[in-house]
Amino acid sequence: MKKKRSQRFYDYSLLFTIAFLIMFGLLMIYSASSYKAQLDYNGNAAYFMTRQGVIALGGFAFMILISRMDYRWYAKFYKLAIAVSWFMMIAVSFVGRRVNGKRRWLGVGPLSFQPTELVKITIIVSVAALLVKLGRDVDRPAGIARIAMVVLPLAAIVAANNLSSGIIIAGIGFVMLFVASRKKLWYFLVMAAGGLVIAFAPQIGNGLRAIHLLKPYQLSRINVWKNPEAFASEGGYQVLQGLYAIGSGGLFGKGLGESIQKLGFVPEAQNDMIFSIICEELGLFGAVALILVFMFMIYRFMVIASNAPDLFGCLLVVGVMAHIAIQVILNIAVVTNTIPNTGITLPFISYGGTSIIFLEAEMGMVLSVSNQIKLEK
Repeated sequence: MKKKRSQRFYDYSLLFTIAFLIMFGLLMIYSASSYKAQLDYNGNAAYFMTRQGVIALGGFAFMILISRMDYRWYAKFYKLAIAVSWFMMIAVSFVGRRVNGKRRWLGVGPLSFQPTELVKITIIVSVAALLVKLGRDVDRPAGIARIAMVVLPLAAIVAANNLSSGIIIAGIGFVMLFVASRKKLWYFLVMAAGGLVIAFAPQIGNGLRAIHLLKPYQLSRINVWKNPEAFASEGGYQVLQGLYAIGSGGLFGKGLGESIQKLGFVPEAQNDMIFSIICEELGLFGAVALILVFMFMIYRFMVIASNAPDLFGCLLVVGVMAHIAIQVILNIAVVTNTIPNTGITLPFISYGGTSIIFLEAEMGMVLSVSNQIKLEK
């Protein structure tokens, strides 16, 4: 009898999906930002696309490098990653650059980045490593508390200046705990409670504002969400223009590059609201097609996680999957005014150098797990 030979697997389907999303993102960034770029950067319509493209290309090479490394190596440095994340978040609170009145950026000279993106990766690696250590104790109160002590303080300090990222960080930890746990009932109850919070957000927001636990601009976002027409001057304008863009796109859209709302009506159209421009130019067909691409990416994550060589690899992929899924859902929900505006980008599509680099790093980790899967011939 011939001995079965093992061959390493590499998920090229996921790799091509990542490449497609990055290239589609560059195309839509050019379409959404060309008008603003011409006005602000001496007629250079491709300014934003070029910057994003250079960073994305470097990040893609970095992703391939990470994908060829043994992912188990990351677990050795999770404590250091937590310490670095804390240092950077404290630093950004005191010496970070102010953008639109909020400290979210650390910079040296012309270079700057958002430490919150590093925190997301830190949480994924740290929670995966801790869950492996906890084993069966993951369902005990002490085990859950240990995970919460890592996730919630970092989520809270991030949320102080960037509520949406704080929600995503907490969500990543929650999903990873949910997947690792054998007792699911408590997690379903927490999800039901979250639904009730959204349903009664205005009343809860007013109560939290009365005891000074909610800032005025955060309460105004809730008011805008419930009644954007009445609060147009407090943020409702952007929401309304985004909805106009979505509604005017129809089934197949106005055509690539033919958006009207990007001509100064939707502020910073290449960032958080880029999905509304996609809907306007490519219509419902284009929006659904993009959502299906993201769903295929989630499916590939599930395939890799279910075939991962060990629990740590499985949980790493689950963490990345949770990040992508939560961020996509939140962005589309915000643009369609399903939830209050939280200022969240659409992964791989929205403009943002820090975001694309760290997203590609996460994809490198997932691909490195896939590369350790052995196929028998």
